Amino acid sequence: MGSIPRSMTVHMTAELTRACKAGDNVVLTGIFLPVPYTGYRALRAGLLSDTYLEAMHIEKLKKDYDEQVNSPEVQEQLVRITEDPNLYGRMAESIAPEIFGMEDVKRALLLLLVGAPERTLPDGMKLRGDIHICLMGDPGVAKSQLLKYISGVSPRGVYTTGKGSSGVGLTAAVVRDAASGEMMLEGGAMVLADRGVACIDEFDKMREDDRTAIHEVSFLYQEQLTP
Repeated sequence: MGSIPRSMTVHMTAELTRACKAGDNVVLTGIFLPVPYTGYRALRAGLLSDTYLEAMHIEKLKKDYDEQVNSPEVQEQLVRITEDPNLYGRMAESIAPEIFGMEDVKRALLLLLVGAPERTLPDGMKLRGDIHICLMGDPGVAKSQLLKYISGVSPRGVYTTGKGSSGVGLTAAVVRDAASGEMMLEGGAMVLADRGVACIDEFDKMREDDRTAIHEVSFLYQEQLTP
């Protein structure tokens, strides 16, 4: 948040292949190596060379629910908490505790984080178990603070603003790879938050065509790209 976006080429081999996917927050440990130019590019570059990171270890900062391993002490605490008759209210109060009140909003955000299993009907139709929440209110009532907290708590959460994001930046874009020159897909904020939570602030300040571009992704969980 607030830093200049930068990119770096990382080479992963052996067991590190597919150890992470787009949207994961990871810490990479490796060796910073140069890649000298060849041919005409070497004449133009002179002593300059391209660089890449040879990854040796990958550590995920946020693990998915199926990857988390709880200790026996944590399991015992979970069993004790489930016996509380006011469990729903206590869990809702634990969301953004620095923000006073807004119990109903926090309860709705808790249901958003928990979600529900996806259902597939006998005719093949799929019913999504996740819900969408639209927060509306006067300025200064902690709407953005709640969104930032939810994106930080979720194992896969992305926070973005609708004012500075286009429909392509929120869904997906076709770009040209700088190394190979081939066309490739580059995922946006909603693609990076797949199976997670995508928080879009200042939704009303988006352009109308950009707002309609995310409807298909929001309701059908798919995006059709046309050349």
